[in-house]
Amino acid sequence: MIGWIDASVGASGDMLLAAAVDAGADLAEAERAISAVAPQSVATSSRRVQRATLTALKIDVETAESDVQRGLADLCSLIEAADLRPGVAEHAVAVFTLLAEAEAAVHGTSTDEVHFHEIGALDAIADIVGVCAAFLSLGLSAVHCSPIAVGAGSVTTAHGRLSVPTPAVTRLLSGIPTYAGPATAELCTPTGAALLSHWVSHWGPQPLMVVQEIGIGAGTKDFGSHANVVRLLVGQPAAPPPATPPPGPGTPRIPAGDDQRSDVSGELADALVYETNVDDLDPRLWPAILKRLLDVGASDAWLTPILMKKGRPAYTLSVLVHSDLAHQVRGIIFTETSAIGLREHRVTKHALEREYVVVDLGGHKVSVKMARLDGVVVNAQAEYEDVLAAAEALARPVKEVLAEATGAAWKLWR
Repeated sequence: MIGWIDASVGASGDMLLAAAVDAGADLAEAERAISAVAPQSVATSSRRVQRATLTALKIDVETAESDVQRGLADLCSLIEAADLRPGVAEHAVAVFTLLAEAEAAVHGTSTDEVHFHEIGALDAIADIVGVCAAFLSLGLSAVHCSPIAVGAGSVTTAHGRLSVPTPAVTRLLSGIPTYAGPATAELCTPTGAALLSHWVSHWGPQPLMVVQEIGIGAGTKDFGSHANVVRLLVGQPAAPPPATPPPGPGTPRIPAGDDQRSDVSGELADALVYETNVDDLDPRLWPAILKRLLDVGASDAWLTPILMKKGRPAYTLSVLVHSDLAHQVRGIIFTETSAIGLREHRVTKHALEREYVVVDLGGHKVSVKMARLDGVVVNAQAEYEDVLAAAEALARPVKEVLAEATGAAWKLWR
């Protein structure tokens, strides 16, 4: 089973817990885990609420009054001493450790000196331990998530008035796709950010999956303009359908170097873009370098002319690559260019379903790439090397052969 979290309007611990329970997680098991860890009375209750136009599950956490401030070691001791099902303690400790590390980095101290205020309160213990127990009860092998809405404006905390996203949330979600979202408010809490940062392994649109359960967890605020909810889709991963070329002359072929890592259609998961600025390389080397990058499996590689400091002309080398080829691509850049550093960005690439047909022009084969949107061909592009070879053999202008090959492919499809 896999899960996909829609955090497009934000996330908090109680919203994630409610979404998991609504998707089939065992609430009683989550409650037992919370009671086993909490040093004082903690009670949970669930109810159906309306958020904008959606019905969602709201989980309320009621705790005893407490002014105790606990450090990371105190929280870890409580969790590790509790009678919990396998895995819950490890995940909960990891989440609290992320929170402590973020707070320490923000305030310039160590994790041993961090004392949790609202983050370490009983309701946060309930959220973190409850979500970890709930996710494990769902049996998720992987958790995917949309980009996270973090909000805007400002919020009052134990540290005073802070801008949104708060420094801790910004630190926790570093390297993760985020945006302001639909409201001027705190949409993603530190607890929600830590839980997502720990549990999510893939970021982007919903993956290819067969959805079996849908959970909708409500936040406390009802904005009216949009549904303040987190959605959790649970189901089985699905394999993409095989690409079947339409009937036509010849045998379809895939030209070398074409991007086939996008699973035919949809998004290119785990995609990275590497960039570096180079101003001291013989420009005659660039074509071979770009070809080498494509030959090892990079989805794309390109150069952008730029002007650097002191008026020096240069190029920005950009390479789009799947994460499992990142090491090879970095090696090529460092060994074949004069770069001594790289910038890395995680991105999502949306790709149309594509297939190749081969058309015959006067006895010469030309491969044409056909791109589909919702099953309908919207683009056709002949492979330029094939067009050049056919034009030379037929002693015809290249532009005529290009137009004829593209037109023939359209006729085949129609």
